Amino acid sequence: MIQRYFHNWEQALANVSKHERLVRPFEWGEDWIDEPMDKPSGLSKVSAWVDRVMQDTDAFYTPEPARYTFTTALPSVQASGEAGLLTYASGFTTPHESNNTVQARYFPADPIVKPTAGAPRRAVVVLAQWNSNANGHVGLCKILAKLGIASLRISLPYHDARMPPELTRADYIVSSNVVRTLQVCRQAVRDVRLALWWLRDQDYDRLGLLGTSLGSCLSLLTTCHEPLVKAQALNHVSPFFSDVVWRGLSTEHVREGLESHLTVDQLRELWRPISPWSFLDRLHDRQTLLVYAKYDLTFPVDLSVKLVEELRRRQYPVKVSVLPCGHYSTGASPYKYLDAWYLGRFLSSKL
Repeated sequence: MIQRYFHNWEQALANVSKHERLVRPFEWGEDWIDEPMDKPSGLSKVSAWVDRVMQDTDAFYTPEPARYTFTTALPSVQASGEAGLLTYASGFTTPHESNNTVQARYFPADPIVKPTAGAPRRAVVVLAQWNSNANGHVGLCKILAKLGIASLRISLPYHDARMPPELTRADYIVSSNVVRTLQVCRQAVRDVRLALWWLRDQDYDRLGLLGTSLGSCLSLLTTCHEPLVKAQALNHVSPFFSDVVWRGLSTEHVREGLESHLTVDQLRELWRPISPWSFLDRLHDRQTLLVYAKYDLTFPVDLSVKLVEELRRRQYPVKVSVLPCGHYSTGASPYKYLDAWYLGRFLSSKL
């Protein structure tokens, strides 16, 4: 009965924006392949490119250094705890100019209990969920500040200020265009690494990540390729990018564009570069929190459990918290407060 209640609630919350979700035509996205490939068009060409990517994902996910601009916030904004806006050129160039400048809002630590002399300077890059607006997770940043942890709340590719005028949703980061999805998630990881490098250069010596939903996947991919990350708090998790898209409530429209051209098994192979399962051996020394929701229809629970069980089997330093709600209802009271407590407590103790 409880499960039925939450599943009905999840469906109702998802239906609020259902009219905005467009079924876009399937595309291989060969125009997004950024190196010559001597293969026939279609599946064979994309598969060969993915195989090449998997041979050196460090190169795939490593950007060139960036020049940063920090604009100090107005006093009225600073009163809310936000110190300014960090901008820099993205680590990957796309055809959309607005998407090629990263914006990250900076919240310095303002702890309730003042740190002792010589205490480590701690900071986190915060990645909100798919289609979050510009204020998503700002409340979490303010909580982290009170815990003595600075944060950069980064705008993901094709979100808020980075969204080109032809879009109303961030469709280009998760879509039925196979290679574009790979490349834009690659862009996100590179952008997060550049944000971490800026924090390092500000003399922060204990760095972490906090990601939710799509942001949790991108955080985990970043952790697997960025040695600066000491701890990560992952909010809604799955080992496979493809399976969430194929089975999740929020991505039914994306599956509809894919399923007449690919099977889920083929998609899992093609999206290996953006699936955490491909890189789990890199997590052996990283402090990790996995949070999942018991009645989640967007990140199917069995996928979350599979990731949990695998990290436990490997005896990695992992902590698990389970929310007694669904995916969308995580953002409702009282569950959002419980979630924030799990995330904040973990990062405060592990950084």
